[in-house]
Amino acid sequence: MIKKLQKRFIRISLIALSVAMVLVVLVVNAANWVSVRNELQETLSFLAENGGSMARDGPGGRMMGKTKHARNLVSESSWFSVSFDAQGARRGMNLLSMTDPDEQTAADLAVRAVAQGAARSAFLQDYLYLIRDNPGGGQTAVFLNCETKLAAVRTLALISGVACLCGILLAWLLVSIASRRAVAPTIRNMEQQKQFITNASHELKTPLTVIATNMELMRMETPGSPWVASTQKQTAQMRRLVDELVYLSRMEEENAPMAVEALSLNSLLREAAEPFAAMAEYQGRELTVEDRQETPLRGDRASIQRLISILLDNAVKYVPAGGRILASARTDGRFALLTVANDVEKPLSEEQCRQLFDRFYRADPSRNKDRQSGFGIGLAIAAAVVEKHGGSISAAMDRNNRLVFTCRLPRGGKIA
Repeated sequence: MIKKLQKRFIRISLIALSVAMVLVVLVVNAANWVSVRNELQETLSFLAENGGSMARDGPGGRMMGKTKHARNLVSESSWFSVSFDAQGARRGMNLLSMTDPDEQTAADLAVRAVAQGAARSAFLQDYLYLIRDNPGGGQTAVFLNCETKLAAVRTLALISGVACLCGILLAWLLVSIASRRAVAPTIRNMEQQKQFITNASHELKTPLTVIATNMELMRMETPGSPWVASTQKQTAQMRRLVDELVYLSRMEEENAPMAVEALSLNSLLREAAEPFAAMAEYQGRELTVEDRQETPLRGDRASIQRLISILLDNAVKYVPAGGRILASARTDGRFALLTVANDVEKPLSEEQCRQLFDRFYRADPSRNKDRQSGFGIGLAIAAAVVEKHGGSISAAMDRNNRLVFTCRLPRGGKIA
């Protein structure tokens, strides 16, 4: 259980950290791309407004009407333009600021750009282009070389992505180490609790055996004594409780011995259901077993038998008079499914269904020892058995107001 909680803690921590780191990387790269795109668009817009030329005016041939930063962007840019007349024939080309591409390549790019059209700037290969109408008719396609800028954007994306991945791996290592230290006290406490339960149970067995022996002798000397009978009944219940606590403690041990073998869930269900069917019939209830589908399974025979018995015993105890119990076994892919459903007097809430597997929990306070002989620990044992086999168990109310227990057991027999 602790290992599962530790893995869940690591998983949740990594998911939260990964989401945060990925969001940071996405925001940084998105902000960088927006900044680069705005700079490129500003430069291209200036070139297009001047008909695809580096128009200069004023003293020293400075570009007027532009900020120093904008003038630097335009001066450092590589671009070319191609003009077309109203009939679509090429009228002129400006490749003065470009060493690449050649005239034919530039013309082909311009024809493709005009064919696609662009009221706003758009990318074609590593060029950002914009098409503007000429005052005298025709169009001019202006291309801005963005290869260097795009390479810088890709480099930042690659570096930040690798850094994010390395950060996640480093976080996984650190969280794994930290989680072991964090859960170490809890593991020690649980181990001490299990050891206490085991030791206390063994210590209780001797006096309980003595009490039971003495009560048997007193019953022989004073037959029919109600005090002796009551004491024997309570002693038997105490011995059962001790045995169940010891079994539950062993099931929750990390390295509890389990004898895994090939089993037939159908056969185990039929065998376990026979005495409970007779008991249910005697009490005016009906127990039906559905096992038409062969369900092979690998697991510990004694544990699986106890699991089935606990579920059937729970159903027989709490099904109302005249109610029905349905137990079934079937396969579901790589899982073997065991279900036990029974009518109930009062439907349970989702929270009550989840708490059924807690130790000593009773969904109905009226379920006391005067009515039933259980301790509220049987379903906790069932959950421990299923978890030990690497499966899952759940309880829920169906549409017919029946309480349905569903056990999913891996058919491969992997013991946790």
